[in-house]
Amino acid sequence: MPDSTSILIEPRTHDIGALSVRRLLPHLLRRSVGPFVFFDHIGPADLAAGTGIDVRPHPHIGLATVTYLFDGALTHHDSLGFDQVIRPGDVNWMTAGRGIVHSERTPPAERASGHSIHGIQTWIALPQEHEETAPAFHHHAAATLPEFVIGDVRLRLIAGRAFDHESPVGVFSDMCYLAAEFGAGAQLVLPTEYAERGVHVARGEVTVDGQVVTTGQMLVLPSGSNVTISVQRPAIVVLFGGAAIDGPRHLWWNFVSSSRERIELAKRDWSEGNFAAVPGETEFIPLPEK
Repeated sequence: MPDSTSILIEPRTHDIGALSVRRLLPHLLRRSVGPFVFFDHIGPADLAAGTGIDVRPHPHIGLATVTYLFDGALTHHDSLGFDQVIRPGDVNWMTAGRGIVHSERTPPAERASGHSIHGIQTWIALPQEHEETAPAFHHHAAATLPEFVIGDVRLRLIAGRAFDHESPVGVFSDMCYLAAEFGAGAQLVLPTEYAERGVHVARGEVTVDGQVVTTGQMLVLPSGSNVTISVQRPAIVVLFGGAAIDGPRHLWWNFVSSSRERIELAKRDWSEGNFAAVPGETEFIPLPEK
């Protein structure tokens, strides 16, 4: 049955070492929006010289991770041998499939000088027929992504299709994922192209059909009707959604699967060292006790 009311989600704060992140999905009020099963808002934060983000090697299965930055830089290093710095406007899409390991760290130059970091990391649940696909990694520079203007709103299409544009980022299901910069007084009508849609405010304050949404909050929209997003002052907004996922997903730590048994196997494989290692890295995040 289509959702007839909006759901306002307040973020929960999680510490990842050098800074805290706001986690919005999964949430008790909403487990997923389209194929998006995990949504973290990183920063904004200023990191002092000599400090940085150090997410040690850890495994994933059954999902694709998508990293997008508004400010700063991160180095992705994975068990396939990819070593890639991502900067604002770029997209790092990592398909975990049957299993991959990666780390995320502040690059040496930014660590030495100190820098700001602000971005979004999401997990996309792979359709059941692709959950065990081969792992892969693709980097897409900002200049390769569609960027267009509607009124006083500048949009970059991170992945999927929206507003008659299509991103070159390869996806596994029908979806949209956009970063939108609203100028003062701007309005944007978000159409009903997708059954499930969400609006996240990365900076500023917006009004969605009369409902105020502020920095860090997410509004899951009702299906079946256009909505109007408006601002008084400049704002940065993330628009996302897609078709509903093809059945329930189980999430445990960094694992996503339609099968509880598959997650148990991944837990054993990580504990027993059966995942491929990240070349040149000896650290790793142990399997949580709970």
